[in-house]
This record gives sequence, C-alpha cells and structure tokens, in this order.
Amino acid sequence: MTFPERFVRRMQGWLGPEAEPFLQALSGPYRTGLRVNTLKIDPEAFRSRSPFPLSPVPWCPEGFVLEDLEARPGLHPYHAAGLYYLQDPSAMAAAILLDPQPGEWVLDLAAAPGGKTTHIAARMRNTGVLVANEIQPRRASVLALNVERMGVTCALLTNETPQRLARRWEGLFDRVLVDAPCSGEGMFARDPEAIRAWSVERVRRSAGLQKAILTEAARMVRPGGWLLYATCTFAPEENEGVVDAFLRAHPEFDLVDPPRHPAFDRGRPEWIEGGDPRLVRAVRLWPHRGPGHGHFYALFRRRGEERPHRPGPESDLPGRVRRALEAFWEKTLEAPLPEDGLILRGDHVYRTPMAPALWRGLRVLRPGWWLGRARDDRFEPDHALAMALDPRRVRQVLELSLDDPRVAAYLQGHPLEGPWEEGWTLIALEGFPLGWARAERGRLKNLYPRHLRAIGWWEA
Repeated sequence: MTFPERFVRRMQGWLGPEAEPFLQALSGPYRTGLRVNTLKIDPEAFRSRSPFPLSPVPWCPEGFVLEDLEARPGLHPYHAAGLYYLQDPSAMAAAILLDPQPGEWVLDLAAAPGGKTTHIAARMRNTGVLVANEIQPRRASVLALNVERMGVTCALLTNETPQRLARRWEGLFDRVLVDAPCSGEGMFARDPEAIRAWSVERVRRSAGLQKAILTEAARMVRPGGWLLYATCTFAPEENEGVVDAFLRAHPEFDLVDPPRHPAFDRGRPEWIEGGDPRLVRAVRLWPHRGPGHGHFYALFRRRGEERPHRPGPESDLPGRVRRALEAFWEKTLEAPLPEDGLILRGDHVYRTPMAPALWRGLRVLRPGWWLGRARDDRFEPDHALAMALDPRRVRQVLELSLDDPRVAAYLQGHPLEGPWEEGWTLIALEGFPLGWARAERGRLKNLYPRHLRAIGWWEA
C-alpha cells in the first residue's frame, strides 16, 4: 500500500524508528473487530458458540478480533440477530474511557454509523437517556438501523447541528462523546479513498472544524460531567493541537488521566508548538502496538457538581391508539406495557426516554424506541420492537436453530408454512429475536423488513 509521501515523512519525523513498523501495520491486512452486544448475550456465552475463531481485545471485555481473515461475519444470522457489532478494536476504547453508567444522560454528538452509540447503550444497560446525533441525513438512517438491530431502547436519534443542540441543551448531560470528523489516517488500511483525499490542508481544515464542534459540545456537559474527544487520525494538529486550544479556552475543564492499559500510549505535547504538559494525559492507540488501526482520545471533566432538572417523559396517547396498543400487548406479550413515555408521532407509536418538551422543534429522526404503527383501530408492531424483546416473554414464537433452512428462508423474505395460530409470531434464532411474522390461514406471512433482505451466509 502506497501512502502520500508527505504523510510518510511526517510520521517518520515524529515516530523515528517506530515509523517503519507503524507503516507496515497500517498497510494491513485489515483484521476485523467484533464487539459482543451485552444487551443480548454475555461475551463468554457468545464466544462458546461463535462460528469464527476469536481473540480478545485487551482493553474491552466484550471485544474480540476475528482470526480468520476470510470470514464474513456481516452475512451471518447472528449479525442479523444483533448479537455483535463489527467495530475496529481502537474504537471500542471510547465507551470504556467515557464509562457511561446506567440511568445517566449521555450524548453521542457525531454518532453514525452507531458503533460507539450501541456500545454506550449496552454499558448503560438500556436505561437513562442516550441521545445519538448525526448531522448527515443518510448516515443518520444507517445509525437508526444499527440502533434497531442491537435492541437499543433508551436512545433518541437526532439529525441536528451541534450549535442548535447546544442552544437547547445547555448543561444537560452527564457525559458527552465527540467522535470528531477528521482526516481519517487510521482508516487508510480499509478505505483507499481516505488515502487519496489526504493532504496537510485537509488536516488543518479538520482541526478547525473539530475545535468548533468541541466548543459546542462542552456547553452541553453539566458541572461535574465528562467530555470525551476522539479521532481516528494520528495528526497532532487534530489531536494534541485541538485539545491544547480547548484547555486554553475552557479553564472550567480539566484533562483527566484515565485508567490505562499497557497498549495505551500517552499524548505527545512535544509534537505541537508550546504544547501544554498536561497533554500527556491523552491516549493514543497505534496499529503496531495492539489490535486496531489507531485512535486518539482525550477525557475531560467539568469542574463543579450540579445536576440539572430533567423531567421524566409522560405518556400521551389518544384513547383509541392506547386501546389498540393495549389489546396487541395483552394478546402478544407477557411483559407489562410500559407506562411512561408512550407518544404518537404521525401514525408511529414510540416510547421516548426524554420529555418531549426538551426535544420538540429539533430535527428528530426517532424520538425513542419505535414500537409500531397505529392503523385505524389496530396496532401493527415494528421491527424495532421485535429486536428488543425477550422471546421468553412473547406468547407465540417460532424458535429456529442455526442449521434450520427456515432461517435463510425468513431472512430472504419467504413465507413459512404452518399450521399456526392466528396472530403475531416472533421469529427467534436460538433464543434471540430476528423479527415478526403474522399467521394467516395456516401459514406465516413474512414481515422481515424488505430493506434488510440481502445475500447471507447461505449464498456467500
């Protein structure tokens, strides 16, 4: 793999004798990371059934590296069931360093495609409030699909600018993640376009954008709260340089020295002019020192200790919609219907984790867990509802094993022969939901979403 000559010279100047192993590691081969979704399965339980050989990611208990370079884990039914997310091991450190706690309010400011968002949700155990924002509409749609697949129910998805969010949500969050857009040097091994697009000018433009985003993000951190800045690049202008400028402009924030794994390198204040000595508290991950292709992290804490007033969401469903939802729930599920946060948006029924007064007027892609649609006097469940259910709490389930040919048939959208009792049926793979079907006249009408039907492991 050929890198831009100026990029090579820069890295040789900074890394010295480490530059050669760094460049070799960055050249690949790319090793896929796999993070187990602990909302659905324990890491060791997954490892015992994994169809792929795995080795652990040292800093992430739920993280693994695929040993088989020819494996195609994105095509496997376990992926469709949301048992794992394919994520670079370096990126898995974000949720570890941010350390979100159950019940907290957390903002992921640049969330697509959803790897860090879904990791945060799992660490929060699907409680509290998680706002996942993505400014690019197309990427926001991908974010929604991944949140859905992983069974996340505590998230509100927005499609907004940091400036508009900061004006609305001053000092609201316990923890904020800024996974900043960057020059993407850590992506070189898997994205040739990142190599072609690289230039020092792009590095400098990225640094300017990052400073602006970080400034807005800081406004949304409550006193006593935490702010994590992350990039997937090695350029000190975008890393230590941005952090140094932030510390000078925001004395109310301290740069924290987080718990360190041996593979976590320190920040490099000597790589920028007049660098603050505190920059050594930042974290650098290098492709030649551990699994993954590199990240930079800086963890801040805002001084003080003040918790904002954050009202809980109340349910506000029209009577006919409430009655239809209750009828579906009683007939289909054994779990109690949630009492808080049930709202209607258009004909969509959601359970929102945040009082609508806090987000009304913003561009909201999904205000919470999408339960389904209200159609006249009936309720039709959505795929997002299915993916977050425990099949043991569903009255009618078709349980399939991995070697059952009906798994492929279902994921391809084919009807399944019965006989079956009339009504909604959850299709499950070895105890994990795949989606809905509806029994009609003795056969199961396949309701697996059309946009998810694709080639799978059975045809690869």
